[in-house]
Amino acid sequence: MKQIVAVIFGLGLLCNALLFVPQAFAVWRKKTDEGISVFTFGGFSVLQAIGIIHGFYQQDFSLILGMAASLLSCGTVTFLTLFYRMRRLRGVARQ
Repeated sequence: MKQIVAVIFGLGLLCNALLFVPQAFAVWRKKTDEGISVFTFGGFSVLQAIGIIHGFYQQDFSLILGMAASLLSCGTVTFLTLFYRMRRLRGVARQ
């Protein structure tokens, strides 16, 4: 039973990572940071990094893998948001 719960937990974490993918594509496709909270996505990224560290200490491969996948997808949203926000703000400053 413990192994079944671990597998379901790992799959849940991978599904969590997939939930960020549409947002990453939307930001990339629209080339704008409009409507995206850097604070929220940055906070998620920090929590996911902490989850990875916790997974190492607990020797929990499902946690490490799931949090790493989430950090990759959520981190992409965070990075793109920061990139387009800085580009937008530089454009405003030049005007």
